[in-house]
Parts: sequence; C-alpha cells; structure tokens
Amino acid sequence: MLERFINYIQAEKRYSPLTVKNYRRDVERFIRWCEAEAEPSMRITPFKVEEVEAIHIREWIYARTQHGKGRGKGEKRLGAASLNRELSSLKSFFRFLIRTQAIKRDPMQGIHTLKTPKRLPSFVPESRMRHLLEEEQERKEAPEGSAKSDFLLLRDQLIILIFYGCGIRLAELVRIDTDHFENDFHSLRVVGKGDKERVIPLVEPLREAILHYISQIERQNICKNREKALFLTLKGARISRITVYRIVKRTLREGGVQGKRSPHVLRHTFATHLLNHGADMREIQELMGHASLQATQVYTHNSITQLQKIYLEAHPREGHKPKR
Repeated sequence: MLERFINYIQAEKRYSPLTVKNYRRDVERFIRWCEAEAEPSMRITPFKVEEVEAIHIREWIYARTQHGKGRGKGEKRLGAASLNRELSSLKSFFRFLIRTQAIKRDPMQGIHTLKTPKRLPSFVPESRMRHLLEEEQERKEAPEGSAKSDFLLLRDQLIILIFYGCGIRLAELVRIDTDHFENDFHSLRVVGKGDKERVIPLVEPLREAILHYISQIERQNICKNREKALFLTLKGARISRITVYRIVKRTLREGGVQGKRSPHVLRHTFATHLLNHGADMREIQELMGHASLQATQVYTHNSITQLQKIYLEAHPREGHKPKR
C-alpha cells in the first residue's frame, strides 16, 4: 500500500523527488513505531492500515515530541514545525487510503497540527548584500588562477547571483538547463513545485554573468557528455543540491552574514528587497511561485520592521525626547 501511495504522489501529484523521499520516510517511521516501538498493548504487528485508530496517531505525536520513544538513535525531540510536516505526510497517506477505499475511517480526523511560533524570514540587509556582491566582483577581477579554479569561481558567483536576482528555490536552481533561457537570455523559465513553470526576467548584469559563465564552459570543454544543466561539476555532471547548499553557506559566511546562511535566506532577501523598493505584492508572488498571496505577505513584516528602524534613526524628533 505504501508503494502505491508513493507512485501516486510521484506520477499524479508530481511532487518533487525530495518531497517524495520525505513522505516515504515519515510514513515508514510511523509504521515502524506501530509495529515495534508503541506500547505493547497498542502495537500492530504486522502492520495493517485498517487497524490504525486516532489513539495511535495521538500516542505517536506524544512519542515524537515528548519522552523520546518513536525517535531513532541520536534524534532530537521534534519541535512543532517538524512534527506538523510529518503529520502532513500521514494525512496525505490516509487520505489516499480513503480515496482508494483501502480503509473506511480516517484515523487523522480530529487530529490537529501543533501551534508554531511565528518567525520572520531571515534575510541579508541591503548594505551587507551589496558589500558581499562587491567582494565577489573583486575576486572575479583578481589575477587569473588555474582554469579549474577560475571555472569554479565563476560558477559559485553565478549561483549567488541567480538566487539573489531571481528568488528561486534550491531545487529549482539545480534543475536549470541552458535551454530554459528565453528571449536572448533576457528571461529564465523556472520549473517549480508540481512542475509548474513561471518566467522570471533577468537584469542585464545577471544576463551578462550567465553568458560569460556559459562561454567559459564551452571554452574549457567542461561539458563533454552533452549535459544540458547550467550548473556543472568539473566532470561535467549536474551539480547536486548539497554542493549548492555548501557553496551558499560558505559564501555568506565569508561575506560576514550573521545568523542563518542558506539558499532560502537569499530567496527571502530577494523578496524583502523588492518589497522595500516598492514592488507590488502580486508581482512578488508570481516571481516566487507562491500558490497563495498569504505565503508572500510574510515579507511585509520584514518591510515594516525595516521602516520602523529607518524612522527611529532618521526622524528629527527621535533625538529630542522629553526628559522625565
């Protein structure tokens, strides 16, 4: 039954490979708990989906978030956000079972997600981002090294530029092919969640950086196997997600960025800076590929926080508070 569910979310729902992997892991973890880790009186051995009841779900939630049973060796106690993601996987699984008539009652009915604290998206301030990009440009203009090091430098710089210039996700960046560029490299066709496509315009400096990088690939004959991916390893293979993540983390750390350092931080930075400069919320939603405007509206909080800071620093009355 699990394999049928996995095939369903792959073929019909067209979930990304990473999402499919997470769903499989979450459901398998719940099945293992039911078979061997639950209290003896509640175990379902061997596992049968029709025997799962709401009490199993509630006990599993307790196990994952409280006393430690239900977590693998070395796993930390789950927070609300992580637990809610696992609950989402189980809800999808049992909805599929209802849909295919494998079960008659949904054990997830009446199970609610946990409350999570509202957190503002992390982003890089404009002054710091400007400084980081200037440093990257200085590296680019430094005396040439080996062909390999020059290629890696160009590639890593372009990764940062595309994240910041397009606001795309990590999975979307590694999927970029050279034929995804349109209108003489003035726009990029991005394949997002559920294979939905959107077109993002490219500013001229970014367009020039892309063309220069592609010319280096051709000049150094890095891609010998006709790989269409934009971002390559030195062996000409498509770059991996983990490699991109490490490149971004290292670059942000070397650029003096404090706090969280990840591709998603650059995505948040893209949206926040656009909003601060007057971009329309609907336009930002379209550029980022958000299904709903609600997902985009979180950036207004960052914008308001920035506005308050500017007000407190610049307002002429701020320095003349009455003495008490």
